Parts: sequence; structure tokens; C-alpha cells
Amino acid sequence: MRTMSNLADRIEAYLKRILGETEEGYIVLQRGTLADYFSCAPSQINYVLTTRFTAEKGYLVESRRGGGGYLRIIKLGLDPEGKFQRLMAELIGEELSQERAYNLIDRLEEEEIFTKKEAILIKSIFADRILADLVPKASALRARMMKEILANMCRDDINI
Repeated sequence: MRTMSNLADRIEAYLKRILGETEEGYIVLQRGTLADYFSCAPSQINYVLTTRFTAEKGYLVESRRGGGGYLRIIKLGLDPEGKFQRLMAELIGEELSQERAYNLIDRLEEEEIFTKKEAILIKSIFADRILADLVPKASALRARMMKEILANMCRDDINI
């Protein structure tokens, strides 16, 4: 399993590096070419995309299979008009697992929306060990709290 993890780490690092080098904010690749580059099966590329390039982590992946197929990986940005907040509210939905919440919090820390200390604090509040014993639908409460946090973080009229 260690080999798979190392391969997945290398694929992730490569994709993030070339994404960071582009001014467009997205990259377009061929799955087969990428699999050849890493000497792996295309399913391993799919694994990396579905586990490490999720919306909660700040990415949108568009894929088209077949002869003219492609992969488009888009790095989602944060904007002052609140589009990010609306997108996150749609992605969060009515329920949010601890894992998805933590991924989103990590992304917001990466984008410097949350400080390290704020991220740790929010994760502690969202932990299953805290919520699961107190409420029957912890994932529903977590989703509502995350939406409220995002709504307030995106406000520019906060006077504390």
C-alpha cells in the first residue's frame, strides 16, 4: 500500500505544481498521457483526482473519456462577491461529514481565510467525538454551522 500512496503523492504533487505554474487557473491533460508519464493505470489517475482534487479541497475536475477525451482541473478561487460562499453552500448541502468539513477547513486555511488557530478551533467544534453524542444528526448540524461560518467570513461589514 505504501507504493500506491507514494505514487498518489507524486501524481498529486505534479498536478499541483503545474496548476501553480499556469496563469489561467486550470490545466487540461489527457488521462492516458498522464498514466504513461507515471507508468501507471489510468484508474490510478482517477483515484488521485477523486480523492485529492475535490471541491472541498478547492478543485473542480471535468472529465471526458474516449479518443478526444481530456481532464480539466480547475483551482477554485475565492472572490469578494460571495460566489465562493454560494458554491460552498451548494456543495455542503444538508449534511457534512467530519472528513469533508476538515477538508474544507484545510482549504480555507490554505487560502488564508482562516488562520491556523481558527482552523484548529473550528475542527475541534466539528469533531464527531463532540457532536455525535449531543445531537442525533451531527452531519446536518455541522452543515448548518459551516454555512453560517462561511456567510460570516465572507462579510465585509463585520465590526467587532
